[in-house]
Amino acid sequence: MASMSMSVNEVPDKELLARHVNGDPHAFSELVKRHRDRMWAVAMRTLGDPEEAADALQDACLSAFRAAARFRGDAAVTTWLHRIVVNACLDRVRRKSVRPATPMGDDATFDAVAPKMPDPTDAHGVALDVHSALAQLPFEQRAALVLVDMMGYSVDDAAQVMEVPPGTIKSRCARGRARLAPLLAHHRNRKGRKNVGGVEGGGTPR
Repeated sequence: MASMSMSVNEVPDKELLARHVNGDPHAFSELVKRHRDRMWAVAMRTLGDPEEAADALQDACLSAFRAAARFRGDAAVTTWLHRIVVNACLDRVRRKSVRPATPMGDDATFDAVAPKMPDPTDAHGVALDVHSALAQLPFEQRAALVLVDMMGYSVDDAAQVMEVPPGTIKSRCARGRARLAPLLAHHRNRKGRKNVGGVEGGGTPR
């Protein structure tokens, strides 16, 4: 009964989900509120279009609401939620052939796949180019890069989200980065040899 005295903010995710399954009318909305920002980030960075991302997030929340009773508990609730978001994004790509091209104005979105430019006025153009380049990748490669390079997931956690072996995530990321490199090469070269923080050679070692 100790959990009954907890504030709602202290209730673990899995207990909130269980409460929802057992009929608590407030538990699911609290769970979504707790994870909404990162769920939105996954949808937005995968699709690139705010309207499509909002629709995918709405679809994902409805799917999670209905599927809660089938949650097996073998992964974190946040992993389960992000898996549903990724699947909702894939469904929208399949149905509408969504091609992300809208910049998000967030340096963290493209730090891992494009060089950080020293001139802040270039950020908008870099973001636009990165999302245009991401749109040319197969969805599976794009989603893997979003999770690992942009959201900071470990390879193992991204594998859980996408329900594939870790080696598959590594392969998709490697292939995606290789395909992005020539598409974004002009950003590496446009400032000359000292284009990234004054480092000669055009890039920060990775």
